[in-house]
Amino acid sequence: MAEAYVFLADGFEEIEGLTVVDLLRRAGIETQMVSVMGSRTVTGSHGIEVRADLLFQEVDAASATLFVLPGGMPGTRHLAAHEGLAKLLKEQDAAGKKIAAICAAPSVLGGLGLLEGKKAVCYPGFEGQLSGATVTENPVEVCGNVTTSRGMGTAIPFGLSLVAQMRGESSAKELSRAIIFA
Repeated sequence: MAEAYVFLADGFEEIEGLTVVDLLRRAGIETQMVSVMGSRTVTGSHGIEVRADLLFQEVDAASATLFVLPGGMPGTRHLAAHEGLAKLLKEQDAAGKKIAAICAAPSVLGGLGLLEGKKAVCYPGFEGQLSGATVTENPVEVCGNVTTSRGMGTAIPFGLSLVAQMRGESSAKELSRAIIFA
């Protein structure tokens, strides 16, 4: 059981995936890394191998309140092609649970229609794939239950935003000071 799941696919951007996992865990949020590749070993876009905690079919969505997609290529394409993940994200969005994506991964949410009427951001060049969204250039955009961010350089603000949403602004500020970010 987890409060948060971070979905990893071969070619994910390591900083975007692991920074979020690190910050959530530092904040005491039970976070599990989930492979959508059929193997617990997932290789990032820069050749770094990561051992996921779970395979996709082991996810207990009922226990979680946050579902996170890191970007990177071809990781984002693998996430977008995973039918089970698409179904899960639509169900969790309909239930009002928190959905988050960074870099190219907001395009997955756009493709699923989950950004309709929301403000969103992404890595430059993917704006056209954020169907129905009002695209901004903020480092992080929180709109309703959906959080999006722009890329590797915004991974810490993205992670801290998720901590604030899960544990409160004071917890995020305390963590920011502890990691010498603020």
